[in-house]
Amino acid sequence: MSAALKTVAGGAPPRHFLELMDIEPGALRRMLDLGTRAKRGESLGQPLAGKTVALIFEKPSTRTRVSFEVGIRQLGGQVTTLTKGDTQLGRGETPADTARVLSRYVDAIVLRTDDVRKIRELAEYATVPVINGLTDISHPCQLMADVMTFEEHRGPIAGQVVAWTGDGNNVAQSFIQAAARFNFTLRLATPPELAPPADLVAWARAQGAKVELTNDPSAAVAGARCVVTDTWVSMSDEGEATRNRHNLLAPYQLNARLLSHAAPDAIVMHCLPAHRGEEITDEVMDGPQSVVFDEAENRLHAQKGVLLWALGLA
Repeated sequence: MSAALKTVAGGAPPRHFLELMDIEPGALRRMLDLGTRAKRGESLGQPLAGKTVALIFEKPSTRTRVSFEVGIRQLGGQVTTLTKGDTQLGRGETPADTARVLSRYVDAIVLRTDDVRKIRELAEYATVPVINGLTDISHPCQLMADVMTFEEHRGPIAGQVVAWTGDGNNVAQSFIQAAARFNFTLRLATPPELAPPADLVAWARAQGAKVELTNDPSAAVAGARCVVTDTWVSMSDEGEATRNRHNLLAPYQLNARLLSHAAPDAIVMHCLPAHRGEEITDEVMDGPQSVVFDEAENRLHAQKGVLLWALGLA
């Protein structure tokens, strides 16, 4: 009997990986430990043998798609990948109905979408695990790779200072959740108009997280062990919105001058794709403090831990 049918028949509820804030720190740490073991070359076996994962991409993807496809296959599983034009979600079918159907075919679902309401509805009605491959408000898989990358280069992230410069976007919002779950100080420098949601910041602080907001990127970066930025314009923004964002965010560019305020051994992260010369300069992205491509590689390894946890195999 498939995992989906076992759940329908009255098994334990599925383990969804939707937001870092939904998951206890110990479970997140177990996922990272598995990812670290995988990167070191330790065999995790073929725990996904006989299992199929559906990947649904309503937005373009390079790293998320390839890292999940390769990771699932390396763990012995099968993949079926659906882009926006391949599903009925874009033609009026509800996420609830899609969830009910796919749960009878596959053992887990990964969704990358603009609208967080879609993944929440999908998870509500799915009887198999649903994994957040990116939404308009968060990117938790990216943060698992980012924490793994920091610790690979600089040791435990707990107690360290991470600085964000730029838009308070979905990745920034996942960094806020990560600060609460992994116990590091997060300083976010954003224009007032692009600050992260106040309720999310309040939640993190209530969890004991040290989250500091500023409009001064130099103040945010001062002494930080890690400096992070992201693209200024999402895939759905264009026209006047693009011009306005560039005007607001130009002072937040991650360049050599800004990086000079960080700790001497600070590392630089960017989740990619990068718009070189906009949010980050070539000098910084290709410089000795950049770990951008290690960070990209670690999506593959960290997501193996996420998959195994979600499927109840770790």
